[in-house]
Amino acid sequence: MRKHITGFSNPTVKYLRSLRDKKHRRRAGQFLVEGLRLLEDARACGRVPRTLVMAEGRDPHDLLARLEAEVLAEGGEVIATTPDILSKITGKENAQSVAGVFDEWDTSLAGLDRGAAPIWLAAQALRDPGNLGTMLRTCDAVGAGGLILIDDCADPFSAEAVRASMGAVFTVGLAQARWDEFLPWLRAGEGQLAAASLRDAVPYRGAAYRAPCFILVGNESQGLPDDYEAACDLRVTMPMKGRADSLNAAVAGAVLAYEVLAAVAP
Repeated sequence: MRKHITGFSNPTVKYLRSLRDKKHRRRAGQFLVEGLRLLEDARACGRVPRTLVMAEGRDPHDLLARLEAEVLAEGGEVIATTPDILSKITGKENAQSVAGVFDEWDTSLAGLDRGAAPIWLAAQALRDPGNLGTMLRTCDAVGAGGLILIDDCADPFSAEAVRASMGAVFTVGLAQARWDEFLPWLRAGEGQLAAASLRDAVPYRGAAYRAPCFILVGNESQGLPDDYEAACDLRVTMPMKGRADSLNAAVAGAVLAYEVLAAVAP
């Protein structure tokens, strides 16, 4: 279905704007993605938006025309509106010419196949959506099975996290769980839990990593709780040559991921 909207007070505009808020995203089970590149990444992974919103007067683009056709073929909705209204929807003054609304998907641990990859990333109480998106990009870069978000983390479907992931939110596995759910799941099958730590740690280079290795990263300011560290099979330390006493959480995860990749990837 195609629709043309010209009024800021239109109920559809109000609904689309509401998806910028986590509370409304959770209630609706949908999230908003801005920009043709991200929408094309999603389409290439088999995810087509339920609703496609396009600014009038945009330059023609073959990818956008193909995406529009697929949305309509899937029974979705295509909305044409003014650039000002699209900016109102996305919350950006210079919004790109297209945005899409996607259904959220299952993010339970049951949807993961631990044997699908030798490396997995896990983050506990990660609060910065930029760090979350960066960890998704790292997963994609190293061929990890996915990212497991433990306890209260930033919303992976927020605009900031999706944008920081550069499309990786669509290409890698994603799960959300509490610690008391994650640990029994991990121990029910093969899997080594490894984390950067100062507790009985060995140098991260050349450590005894084994697949599938789950690399655990803690909260940006507080790190991992003591009992979470104690539950790890392997604790490694990373040298700090300057005055800083730790790396950014997402950077630490990336460094460890590449080290693990060299050790366990076929």
